[in-house]
Amino acid sequence: MSLPSLSVVIPVRNEEPNVLPLAREVEAALAAIPNWECIWVDDASTDGTRAALRRLCVEGSGHRVLAFPEHRGQTAALLAGWRAARLEFVGALDGDRQNDPADLPRLLAAAVESDLDMVNGVRVRRRDSWVRRVSSRIANEFRNRVTGDRVTDVGCSIRVLRRRLVENIPVLRNMHRFLPTLVRMSGARVGELPVSHRPRVAGRTKYGIGNRLWVGIVDSLAVQWMTKRAIRLDTTEEPRLPGDPTRPTTIAVEEVAHLA
Repeated sequence: MSLPSLSVVIPVRNEEPNVLPLAREVEAALAAIPNWECIWVDDASTDGTRAALRRLCVEGSGHRVLAFPEHRGQTAALLAGWRAARLEFVGALDGDRQNDPADLPRLLAAAVESDLDMVNGVRVRRRDSWVRRVSSRIANEFRNRVTGDRVTDVGCSIRVLRRRLVENIPVLRNMHRFLPTLVRMSGARVGELPVSHRPRVAGRTKYGIGNRLWVGIVDSLAVQWMTKRAIRLDTTEEPRLPGDPTRPTTIAVEEVAHLA
């Protein structure tokens, strides 16, 4: 089966030791995809991440680099990369190498074979501390309950979706935690697929209970408000009958004067 084109976006902040090893893994994993690009978004790193990314920007390498002038967060980095993408599908990976890039072609193939608009990864063996696993599980269950959706692992960062869906995702802080729910609001078809998960071997995690559990619970209430008020604009237009007149609409002078 021939796979469609894919733009992979990788947000990074202070991930210098992970950049080059992850880039090599991405290149190997995407070799099976005829047309791909990898967009790195540097979220105002303060270490040597930007210098490592510049080494990737060689003509014909398939890598592109975007950079924020100040820290904007993971949602902003993802959406900036996706909106700069040039290809039919977009994907995402974390910059800490805990996601395996080899899962991307599998997710893409599942989208094509099942005619899905988005395929979200589900980590089958979390390689995180018990604190992160427990806080993620609580936040995930709370999100599902208040949004009325059912997402097995909304915190999993590896996913693929059709590029056209990106414009429907609100540019609000922390919305990356609700992507399956947000794209479903526009009528998209969403599926899930098991993916591998690896321990972090370099760098430091950016998340803990404070910015994962409690923030996730508060944000869930905002998304609940959005889902209850969302309306879809998927209209159909009736065809004109043969011989239907196409006279321009006119407004009487008296009506114009009244409106003024």
